[in-house]
Amino acid sequence: MPTFFRDLGHALEWRARGETLRVEAWGPDAVRVRAVAGGDLLDGLPGALLPEAPELPSAPVVTLGEHSATLVNGALTVRIDAGTEGRLTPDLPAAGGQLTFLRTADGSELLAEEPHHFWWPGPRLHTATGNGYHRLEQRFRAYDGERLFGLGQHTHGMLDQKGAVVELVQRNGEVTIPYLVSSRGYGLLWNSPAIGRVELAATGTRWVADSARQIDYWVTAGQPADVLGRYADATGHSPVLPEWAAGFWQCKLRYRTQDELLEVAREYKRRGLPLDVIVCDFFHWTHLGDWRFDPAEWPDPQAMVDELTAMGVRLMVSVWPSVSPASENFHVMGDRGLLIGTEYGPLAHADWPDKGLGAYSAQVAFYDATSPEARAYVWDRLRDNYLAHGVKVFWLDACEPELKPGHPANLRYHAGPGLEVGNLYPRENARMVWDGLHAAGESEVVTLNRSSWAGAQRYGAALWSGDIATTFESLRTQIAAGLNVMMSGIPWWTTDIGGFHGGHPDDPDYRELLVRWFQYGAFCPLFRLHGFRGPGQVLEPAMTGLPNEVWSYGEEAYGILRGYLLLRERLRPYLMEQMRTAADRGLPPMRPLFVDFPADEASWAAADSFLCGPDLLVAPVVEAGAREREVYLPAGARWSDAWTGQAYEGGTTATVAAPLERIPLFLRDGAQLPIAEAS
Repeated sequence: MPTFFRDLGHALEWRARGETLRVEAWGPDAVRVRAVAGGDLLDGLPGALLPEAPELPSAPVVTLGEHSATLVNGALTVRIDAGTEGRLTPDLPAAGGQLTFLRTADGSELLAEEPHHFWWPGPRLHTATGNGYHRLEQRFRAYDGERLFGLGQHTHGMLDQKGAVVELVQRNGEVTIPYLVSSRGYGLLWNSPAIGRVELAATGTRWVADSARQIDYWVTAGQPADVLGRYADATGHSPVLPEWAAGFWQCKLRYRTQDELLEVAREYKRRGLPLDVIVCDFFHWTHLGDWRFDPAEWPDPQAMVDELTAMGVRLMVSVWPSVSPASENFHVMGDRGLLIGTEYGPLAHADWPDKGLGAYSAQVAFYDATSPEARAYVWDRLRDNYLAHGVKVFWLDACEPELKPGHPANLRYHAGPGLEVGNLYPRENARMVWDGLHAAGESEVVTLNRSSWAGAQRYGAALWSGDIATTFESLRTQIAAGLNVMMSGIPWWTTDIGGFHGGHPDDPDYRELLVRWFQYGAFCPLFRLHGFRGPGQVLEPAMTGLPNEVWSYGEEAYGILRGYLLLRERLRPYLMEQMRTAADRGLPPMRPLFVDFPADEASWAAADSFLCGPDLLVAPVVEAGAREREVYLPAGARWSDAWTGQAYEGGTTATVAAPLERIPLFLRDGAQLPIAEAS
């Protein structure tokens, strides 16, 4: 009988029919699995895992048998079955190299590969697309009652994504982070930035890469808090959020001039309102891709930054990856190969308005964020034109990148073909600022990104939910989207409070929505007001929306919003504790109830409330006109209404009052937090 297995010490390898499959211990209670259709495994492909595996507390144990072999790494055991390989052996699987992931403690099944058919294909499929690339498929068994969380940020409104088909591609509001956390006690990272999809069906789970060279995924075992920590160990921990970033961020589309922006900041200070960040949005530049202020509208950036700094306010500036043909950088970047290439046609990837073109749009290119040289070039522009004036906070907008039309197969990156590496772009774009600021001697790095990918947290990259609707339905969707981001290892997240597209400050119905959204936003990791208010929105360089400051929505709303600004300030010490925990342990500051209460089955189904740290349960009001709501309070703790003091037993559902000025909040086991303003 041929020998299929090899003991590599830290890894177990199986080879048959030309395929190579390796299971390698990769951090405590975790393994990395790689497979290629023929030949040796490929090292150095783009992925999310750090270059070096986390240190193991003890060496893995490999055991070889005649028909199977196992690797034991802490709480996780992996078995490879050799398969029948054409022999009539009914008690063995026909598909060779089939993997089963087991709980070491009792040998029970966590997860298992499952062949599509008893003959062909097996659990892994490599279909040639040419030149050494394949359409890759990886299949796993489905389990009744399993719940699945993570996968980044999506607008389908589901917290538990079992039953969904999710595209693995970056779009405005649709953010791919291919990490899943299962209610069965495991986490799985699809360690590939390839364009594809994941199908979480009742008949099985299937991961698909449209064109890539190697299957690569990582699995860890444990409760949700455990697997989030292991994931951070394997892909990188976030830094601690700076104190100032936990405060209030004021933004609108858009402040058109230096004087307009400064006057808003001055008004916050005149009113005694907290303000930590104010935002200079797009079209502040001379041309798209110049990465500098237009002196006609921003004549003295240094004086602006100096005045804001004296008020304790930081300026955040919008930076786009697009480069217009009118930009001073377009031709030199094209000549040096610093723009994303194409397989067919010119280097234009989108049409976008630019100054000086009248009613016409420019056919813009994008810089190649996967190229170290291109990142260095763009950073040099940011250093000379922004950092030199004291600007240290950057808003990395449209960083999917925003292709029109979205044809990733036509793109050629420094890191590889578009289909193989396309999802990597937003993370490498954030890396550009991280590397640049650190090289300039800055220790605090926070970027706000419209897209992300696995591992971006290690570069100080926050995420916001993109250009979303101004409706209660959209607000409901944000709760699930944000919690799934937290379950994907990105601890810094926010929304455009009030939604992005529309909303009139004088509309009573919209004022109610804005108040409810602001209440929710006060308990998100980042607290930021933004939007393009008013009707008749036209995309052009002179665009600007109606007012979007906290005093823009009438006296009743202003009184409520002011109260939540001050509440956020009172909670900042508590929030900073959670940010330190996120950096140390990978435990997000905002999280689903089941992370802290995994033994409570009902907590796994609670999709419209969340924990802000361990002691505060937040239940946003997401229905127009609602003045009360039901709240599930997890078993295993006693809860008290933070506004009234009324006590509740865990494992119950309470109906609580929610007048317009109040978001339901509950404190755990007698916790003391300064929710109510001191009298």
